[in-house]
Amino acid sequence: MHPSYLGRILLSWCDRCHTPVLGKTCAACGSPTRKVPLTPPGDARPAFPADIELINRIFCEHFGAPLVPEGHLVLLNKVPDTDRMEEIIIGGGIAGSIRYLPKKRRWEPIPRPEACTLFYPIQRVVTVDDTAVPFIRDQGMSVLRPGMASIEDHVDTGDEVFILAKDGTCIAVGRAKAGAEEARAMQKGQVVRTRRNTPSTIVPGRATWKDAVRSNAAVLDRVETEAVTFVKNVARAYPLQPTISYSGGKDSLATFLVVKKALGNVPLLFADTGLEFPETYANVDAMEHQYQAKIIRTPAAEKFWTTLARQGPPAVNARWCCSICKLLPVAETIRSTWGECLSFIGQRRYESLSRAQSDRIWRNAIVKVQLSAAPIQDWTALHVWLYLFREEAPYNQLYEHRLDRIGCFMCPSSDMALIHMIEADFPGLWSGWMKHLEAWRDAQGLPAGWIESGAWRIREEKHG
Repeated sequence: MHPSYLGRILLSWCDRCHTPVLGKTCAACGSPTRKVPLTPPGDARPAFPADIELINRIFCEHFGAPLVPEGHLVLLNKVPDTDRMEEIIIGGGIAGSIRYLPKKRRWEPIPRPEACTLFYPIQRVVTVDDTAVPFIRDQGMSVLRPGMASIEDHVDTGDEVFILAKDGTCIAVGRAKAGAEEARAMQKGQVVRTRRNTPSTIVPGRATWKDAVRSNAAVLDRVETEAVTFVKNVARAYPLQPTISYSGGKDSLATFLVVKKALGNVPLLFADTGLEFPETYANVDAMEHQYQAKIIRTPAAEKFWTTLARQGPPAVNARWCCSICKLLPVAETIRSTWGECLSFIGQRRYESLSRAQSDRIWRNAIVKVQLSAAPIQDWTALHVWLYLFREEAPYNQLYEHRLDRIGCFMCPSSDMALIHMIEADFPGLWSGWMKHLEAWRDAQGLPAGWIESGAWRIREEKHG
């Protein structure tokens, strides 16, 4: 899958403060920053402790040692893949990625040579003779059996491996074309196919997210001022009842904070789909108590279940759920409460191509009584998170549970990595959904693996 640019990639790094910076200069120390070579769209976000635990577990299982040193700030950057792949940014460089393999229900690491700045692999390593080093390191040539000095016992065909010189220096990474036993028995042939990556620099160093907020103080002040001014101008130009579309997610929370500074307290519209995580309901309640926010809740959409029984589960290419659970109830609530309203929405261009191409002020074809406006349209995920950290805002605790976006727990647009995580960690929610999927599968005579494979997320067209 080819990456696409949805906006300028803004991430840089301060090697003195060891923090990510969304500008050319660190506001904390005044040092110039250096660009981080992210894969587009480049919407990197903070890795929480659960994310770091996952990364270290994957690297320990494969390479015998954890990747992330204690006290280092880590970012994750979701990149295009068949399911889910995350770039790992530490010390201002790309240490590698983790990729989810749905059929095997496991993650695999895809390391880069720069990872050895942070840790030393003791498993799945291949050592080469000194004569082979310049050809592999400088020309990207594969490891051939005559140039192999040794191969660690855990190496199996298809594994990602580190390629080391005899002095222990990492010169490359790649995928093994033969296991340890087979490679030792070979006289010639390819042992490891090396992989070339865009080089990056990793400068290890400890820091906190409070340090990162200080490093980005000027950037945060600037984007907040622009967003507040936008809100005031839109409210002045369109004298409708102002509201905030609140989902329980980080973007709508940042939008709330901006609008509150521009206009004071305005009502929050929460579309209660009836399919939310308990943590999302808890977050909505927290907003009500901490900010004395007025929450206008749409009625839980019972129509979802009757439509499900008639049409089958919603799919990526048949998302009838959004209209029934969100748009239509929101339209009716606006119509009965105000007649029409202006809603500030946490839409950002870095989320998708459609949002990148969207106007900043628009009307939804279904919710015509709602004029929508996006104050944080040009913010990256890191802008949002640093702003929430600065404001000490009560963000949804699901983000600390490895979710990167908040929505319905059974959203068909979720990747299988997320679905399998929810299945394992939220069994009460998932078992109820499974009963509905099983009932539809049996009624339609669908194959046994229809649920397990995730095929329920794609609606197949009927021909003939």
